[in-house]
Amino acid sequence: MFQDTRVPFRLQREEMQMAFSTAGGGPFSTGPKMNVTPLIDVLLVLLIVFMLVVIEQKPVGLKTELPQQPKSTDPTIPPPQTTIVVQIHHAKPGVEHPQVMVNEETVDWDRLRERLRDIFAIRVERIAYLEADDDIDFQDVADVIAIARIAGVDRVGLLTEDGKHMPMTG
Repeated sequence: MFQDTRVPFRLQREEMQMAFSTAGGGPFSTGPKMNVTPLIDVLLVLLIVFMLVVIEQKPVGLKTELPQQPKSTDPTIPPPQTTIVVQIHHAKPGVEHPQVMVNEETVDWDRLRERLRDIFAIRVERIAYLEADDDIDFQDVADVIAIARIAGVDRVGLLTEDGKHMPMTG
């Protein structure tokens, strides 16, 4: 009629020792340690799978068409790399408007807008520089700027002669 209760307790204690490592056991043990080697193996496999998925995905870009250099039929139009300088000189006697030159080429006042439109039709940067004689009326300079803006020039720069724009000392 008497039953021994120590045996089942001992079996439970042995089962727990199989699941955890006691790290040497004894009175100085820090407690049971879990085996993390299988967890690290799973982590490495997942890392490799994700790396392969990323490598297999090829980046898809936008299809673009690059602008091509237009074929100019007019040989008098300067190439797009050339800076365009519009010069204003004194008018000849008996002429109402001053003499205008585009890159050393004389252009009639009435044809200035068409000439500038032809030049700037193929350019990406629509910048022109304006150089005028010292005693030209500013109204003539303003008229050339207005004609250039109407012809499609985005920015107009004013050129000065070397040394004249520097402050005087003495």
